[in-house]
Amino acid sequence: MKSAGLAAVLSFLIPGLGQIYNGQILKGLVVFIIGAINASLTSVLIGFVTYPVVVIYATYDAYRTASRINETYAGPGTPPRY
Repeated sequence: MKSAGLAAVLSFLIPGLGQIYNGQILKGLVVFIIGAINASLTSVLIGFVTYPVVVIYATYDAYRTASRINETYAGPGTPPRY
C-alpha cells in the first residue's frame, strides 16, 4: 500500500520524488530532470510559468498513481485509506 498523501507531498517538494516513491523510477527521474531545467529557466523568467506546471502535474500524477496502486491491492469499492 502506498500513501497517496505522502506521494503528493513528496512530488510537491521535489518534482519526481513522489513517482519514485510509487515505484516509477524512470518516470520520476524524467520529471525531476524536467523540473530542474524549468527551475533553472526562472533566470530568464519563462521558468516562473513552466515550473509551477511541472510541480502541479507531478503532484497530481503521484497522488493518482498511489490511489490506483491502492485500488489494485485493496480491490474496487474499498474506501481509501489516508
